[in-house]
Amino acid sequence: MSDSVRPDSAESRAFHELATLVRHLGDELAGFRRRALTAEARLRELEGGDTTPAADQRQALQDRCTVLEQENAALSARLQSATDRTRQMLDRVHFIRQQSQAGAEPR
Repeated sequence: MSDSVRPDSAESRAFHELATLVRHLGDELAGFRRRALTAEARLRELEGGDTTPAADQRQALQDRCTVLEQENAALSARLQSATDRTRQMLDRVHFIRQQSQAGAEPR
């Protein structure tokens, strides 16, 4: 008879464990749903074309990005110019060194 009691209690434990797992899964699913709804609302807010503070902030960031890109282009041009001048000076130094070494050689 003890064999017939054991399966019932094993089934009962398994059912209780399954119910607990389903309850935890439901809670977790509800949390994911809340997070998804919050993220979707935030995305709509950021993508919206209205004049909300987020839209103003996005425009300010775009303007700042444009200014920084222009500054970057100007600095890149200055760097290229300085690199070219440095190469010219280095070529002159090499030429002068060659001339001085050629003049120092006995004939």
